[in-house]
Amino acid sequence: MKSIASVCLGRVRTEKPLVHHLTNWVTIYDCANIVKVFGASPVMAHAKEEVADMTGIANALVLNIGTLTSDFVQAMILAGKSANRKGIPVVLDVCGAGATKFRDDKCAEILDCVRVNIIKGNSSEIASVAGERVVTKGVDASAVDRDLQEIARDLAKKRNCTAVITGKEDIVADCTRAVLVKNGHPMMANIVGTGCMATSVIGTFAAVEKDLVAASLAGLVCYEVAAELAAEKAQGPGSFKERLFDAVYHLDGETVDRMQRTEE
Repeated sequence: MKSIASVCLGRVRTEKPLVHHLTNWVTIYDCANIVKVFGASPVMAHAKEEVADMTGIANALVLNIGTLTSDFVQAMILAGKSANRKGIPVVLDVCGAGATKFRDDKCAEILDCVRVNIIKGNSSEIASVAGERVVTKGVDASAVDRDLQEIARDLAKKRNCTAVITGKEDIVADCTRAVLVKNGHPMMANIVGTGCMATSVIGTFAAVEKDLVAASLAGLVCYEVAAELAAEKAQGPGSFKERLFDAVYHLDGETVDRMQRTEE
């Protein structure tokens, strides 16, 4: 998979997929921008009256429960079912799973009603969705005692999906494979929205690559290589965020291949 990230980056820029989002209101602007600077096309349509139609013209669907309400979840389910009918990938960010019963119940409702292809979250969020007993600190990760690769594989098997755990080292797993992504920079933890943006990037790359482990790996590698480049001259979180968008925009395949750090 050494060259898959640069190959997928080229496909995103050539194919310019439409990525439909029902996402976190806190980070929606950043999610739209990160998709745009990668070269794809974001759309953020949330109304129940149009989500199915909008998904019908999209190449991937990204769902994020960060700022969920009951009505919003119903719109997500309508969009998800439309995506399933069309056969495009559905990515679910289980943001805050494990924090409250309402959030856990609604997350389970989405997963029971929609065929979700990629489930993404931090360590405690994914552990919670996988059935482990953890408590999530808002949307921040808390300690998980069990091996994270095992949790990711178990969730992938249970839900017939690709599971992505983001953190200091990211884990991308399906029933048979697990890959570590070791790119990224600590500055990413100092701004709100880097996790939500990662989900949007994964959805963007899944829109052009059918192997969803490869797509998730490729998206994370490109995004996190750009973060490393942005951090080189950033003075703090504000300038880092500005430089991140510029770094993604100027990212090239040769740089991705040179800086990629992954382990199967």
